[in-house]
Amino acid sequence: MKTLRVELGDRSYPIFIGQGLMGNAELVKPYVKGKQVLIVTNTTVAPLYLEACEKAFADFDVKSVVLPDGEQYKTLETLNLVFDELIGQRFDRSCTLIALGGGVIGDMTGFAAASFQRGVNFIQMPTTLLSQVDSSVGGKTGVNHPLGKNMIGAFHQPECVVIDTQTLSTLDERQLSSGLAEVIKYGLIQDSEFFEWLEVNIEKLMLREPEALAYAIERSCGDKAQIVAKDEKEAGLRALFNLGHTFGHAIEAGMGYGNWLHGEGVSAGTMQAVFLSSLLDDIDDGDFGRIKNIFERAHLPVYPPNVSEMDNKTFLAIMAGDKKAQAGTIRLVLLKSIGEAYVTGDYPQELLEKTLTEWRA
Repeated sequence: MKTLRVELGDRSYPIFIGQGLMGNAELVKPYVKGKQVLIVTNTTVAPLYLEACEKAFADFDVKSVVLPDGEQYKTLETLNLVFDELIGQRFDRSCTLIALGGGVIGDMTGFAAASFQRGVNFIQMPTTLLSQVDSSVGGKTGVNHPLGKNMIGAFHQPECVVIDTQTLSTLDERQLSSGLAEVIKYGLIQDSEFFEWLEVNIEKLMLREPEALAYAIERSCGDKAQIVAKDEKEAGLRALFNLGHTFGHAIEAGMGYGNWLHGEGVSAGTMQAVFLSSLLDDIDDGDFGRIKNIFERAHLPVYPPNVSEMDNKTFLAIMAGDKKAQAGTIRLVLLKSIGEAYVTGDYPQELLEKTLTEWRA
């Protein structure tokens, strides 16, 4: 087992990475503050891992709630099912929530924990690659709104993150690729050495070789923990994690949540950001080709949907409502080179529109 740490003063917490951690009672016990535990999971994960998770918390008064699976259910309406259980079962302020699932479950459980009785503890137990390398670390929680992704939420740090890499054995191919989009992101924004490692090892990751996966998860979590420690609430540096996300969130919202996976939107959105970077004479042709190539090798889309539902007007309208927009300006994460990203709202509008028009399949 590997242990990393997110350094946030009195809100610091460990990230445990290893095989077979799901049922490790001794590992998780120190991070449960009271006697009441609520496991929040979904209809896909529950048959696979709920029983093992319940055993890990057998010494506590443990209950569970099973939510429908899918990005389209990441809503306030679904979140109320968690509150119904908490209030109906008379959970108190010393309770602990367990997020057992992917990014949707992690974000919703964290938001429930941030909101219930104005804040209770929670533990992240991510079961998808995307949630293991990204959404489970850093304390971003929330739900979607029809007009924008993750527009309703809070920063609320977990007590710990438990990453059982064995859960990836049940992940379908599309979800695995979706997670790799976030892994690749870390190499692009700040870690060129990691990007070079990914170029050599991407096929091993696609084949789920345990050592390669464990290394990619550890390196990704380490990169994220380092930046979160410096910028917990995204005042500056942490915004780099949003490479491709402003474009990608527009794809997810425009196509209807659940039709494109988050990592698929991030992949195509990152290529839009890279294309715009090339129009600004930042990214050269060699780096452009390397980035496109690694996404394709990970079986990820490199173009946004070329359909009438995602015309330029729709794209721009959704992007304008992004959380990172300031004073009506769409702020984007762009690349100077592989391993060097920056945030800007200072770019010619016509080049953004050219990107939306020309970078299509």
